[in-house]
Amino acid sequence: MLRASAEYSRSVTDQPARALYPQANSVEEFAQNLADVRANIAAAAERSGRDAAGIRLLSVSKTVPEERLLLAIEAGAVDLGENKVQEAKRKAENLADQDVRWSVIGHLQTNKAKDVVAFADEFQALDSIRLADALDRRLQAAGRSLDVFVQVNTSAEESKFGLEPGEALAFLEALQHHDSLRVQGLMTLALFTSDTDRVRECFRILRDLRDQARERDLVGPGELSMGMSGDYQAAIEEGATVVRVGQAIFGARQTPDSEYWPGFAK
Repeated sequence: MLRASAEYSRSVTDQPARALYPQANSVEEFAQNLADVRANIAAAAERSGRDAAGIRLLSVSKTVPEERLLLAIEAGAVDLGENKVQEAKRKAENLADQDVRWSVIGHLQTNKAKDVVAFADEFQALDSIRLADALDRRLQAAGRSLDVFVQVNTSAEESKFGLEPGEALAFLEALQHHDSLRVQGLMTLALFTSDTDRVRECFRILRDLRDQARERDLVGPGELSMGMSGDYQAAIEEGATVVRVGQAIFGARQTPDSEYWPGFAK
């Protein structure tokens, strides 16, 4: 069964989504979208009594070609997230002269660990010891380290990758033996539903796990990567320190998920 990655489209092929997220095609349009998202981040932070400076915006650039990425980078989108490692590696190579930080946020097979080590600054979908072993070996051989987030399946959906919440603390404990992996926090995808209470519950589960991990000194700074274009404000109100926003910055995707992830049912 194909499982969902860390920033997936919410009905991107229907007309309401396209109207809600028009495509940005100029530096000025990207700058406006970024300003709008950052204003929403600030408002959500204020509602929850938090400092917006402590919330990082990760611009999810999957399917966006390099020529449009250059416009977004000029507008200020320099912390970029990609689902597919091959696409991300290509973009990192083609944009090597840009001051960009690359995060891989989608599921990774162990045979792709070498590709992540070659260019990524961060990996947000760590969910198996086998993958942790592969990354650690490659990183040690390269003489470098990597920031990682542990992915947790807080929605209990079989279609998603990630550890079960009850497995997360033991997994974090096991990661203590992987010297090249710098655990920064936890990541999750909420339920795809209009029921905001159920969405928020996914975020609360992750926050509670983070708090338990902090008590045992297992989670570094204890970051929480949660929230996408449709729910990042709620995620901030529930404690998110990283939000993964794609369509609200770049516009509705032209490529449906059924093509981007073959077999994915919209």
